[in-house]
Amino acid sequence: MTEAATDTPLSRVLPQTDRLLEVKNLKMYFPVTEGIIFQKTVGEIKAVDDISFFMRKGETLGLVGESGCGKTTTGRCILQLTKPTSGRILFEGDDITKFSSAQLRAVRRKIQVIFQDPYSSLNPRMSIGDIIGEGPSVHKITKSKAATLDRVKELLSLAGLPTNIHTRYPHELSGGQRQRVGIARALSMNPLFIVCDEAVSALDVSIQAQIINLLEELQEKFDLSYLFIAHDLSVVRHISNRVAVMYLGHIVELSDSLKLYEAPMHPYTQALLSAVPIPDPVVEKKRKPIILKGEVPSPLNPPAGCVFHPRCPAATDLCRNEIPVYEEKRPDHWVACHHPLDG
Repeated sequence: MTEAATDTPLSRVLPQTDRLLEVKNLKMYFPVTEGIIFQKTVGEIKAVDDISFFMRKGETLGLVGESGCGKTTTGRCILQLTKPTSGRILFEGDDITKFSSAQLRAVRRKIQVIFQDPYSSLNPRMSIGDIIGEGPSVHKITKSKAATLDRVKELLSLAGLPTNIHTRYPHELSGGQRQRVGIARALSMNPLFIVCDEAVSALDVSIQAQIINLLEELQEKFDLSYLFIAHDLSVVRHISNRVAVMYLGHIVELSDSLKLYEAPMHPYTQALLSAVPIPDPVVEKKRKPIILKGEVPSPLNPPAGCVFHPRCPAATDLCRNEIPVYEEKRPDHWVACHHPLDG
């Protein structure tokens, strides 16, 4: 990453009304069944439970939270790899949840994904050139084999890879190189929006920094928008314009990166940030980490009221009985909490 690890890309002015993506009241419930022949639904896993947010063109929105909170499911719903239970997903103003297969085929040229695991996301039986060139060929972006090869070499160069590796196979590359191939594949369709699903979590720290810098350079060059799903808060702070914090299928806080890291309003966000190491022993020694009690409840049987109340140090009877409204407590700072902190 750059020298100033706490810098954020907030200096890049983004239009306030130019919305590329809007997610409205998104729910994704997975049925739980019993029986072998006559299966009966006995419950629902509420992986994503009524979330709403929007993204502007050219923006990076970080989506953070503990494992199992619904981050990846949200990304899969946006990609239409999973059909949501209910809700609307507006891309360039159109609700893509109602699109036919033919309509989705056209939209998927504009929405791409970079997967978490560079080892399993590439077909081991295909050469690097075939992996990157498959999309442009299928969607008729390139008109001939020669044009496809030229496009592959251009994309490899953009991803920081030697152009002559197009004949090699995934097992011949390192993890960082494979992830660069995944980035080149996502770029091959000339997308507007990319879901980065834990795109650097499987890589060494030094390689993570290189990939983050590459993503930022490509964003600047092609005016890309990223939904950056991660659990590493220091990485998210570096790359994101705004950050959404998820807990048990709900977005509990959403704000621009600087405000959220300096003045979090939700107790869960404050607890997460207190666990992030600070590379200053004097400051680190003075900090008091917030230790959350208990375990994350099951999405099969979430608690009544605020889903965070069983672990919240500030929970009251109101929190136990009433679901908090997700509302704008400060300008462009959204929180779902009955007793938001001053930060």
